[in-house]
Amino acid sequence: MFDQVIGWLPLDWMTLDWVGLETVAVAFSIAYLLFALKENSLCWYCAFFSTAIYTWIFGDVHLYMESLLNIYYLIMAVYGWYQWRRGGQNHEGVQISSWRPQLHLLAIFSIILISIVSGYLLAAKTDARLPYLDSFTTWGAVLTTWMVARKILENWLYWIVIDAASIYLYLDRELYQTVALFVLYVILAAVGYISWKKTYKQQSEVIPLPSCSP
Repeated sequence: MFDQVIGWLPLDWMTLDWVGLETVAVAFSIAYLLFALKENSLCWYCAFFSTAIYTWIFGDVHLYMESLLNIYYLIMAVYGWYQWRRGGQNHEGVQISSWRPQLHLLAIFSIILISIVSGYLLAAKTDARLPYLDSFTTWGAVLTTWMVARKILENWLYWIVIDAASIYLYLDRELYQTVALFVLYVILAAVGYISWKKTYKQQSEVIPLPSCSP
């Protein structure tokens, strides 16, 4: 029975030829999200290493906005670590907070507007693939990563939309391990929202927490 199962597996999987830089980046990315779910600042170390690798990978497949995004992620990994460890009023790390609906409307409008502009420029000036979708996922992730660093509760809802859109982007570039990663991201983002919302309610019961401004 075991031999029959092995016989159905692609040769590449049996020889581990599929293991490469993308595999390492995926592993660090999964670790990042699992630590983030638990509000563990170790997530930012994983984020730093995964984004350093993805910066090169995305540039190599002509996803220039995604490559630039990962340079930004490198910077935010340092900022996020500091905020989670030393931020907040008492310098003991920021707590989870929530945005008012008006801020979400402004954020969504801004992401759409700048995505249209940068998508047009990419389409006209470069050989970028899917420039408008690439721009949308990039600018959405720019804001949402900052939201994670500041522990804004709704960041997880933003990630669900961005990660779902990214799946098609990476399918087009045949980055199949990254596609699998982002499918997992969508699921874990939903779990993350539920987990953080529970913690946010517990915080509110101890000390009333107003919705924050950016």
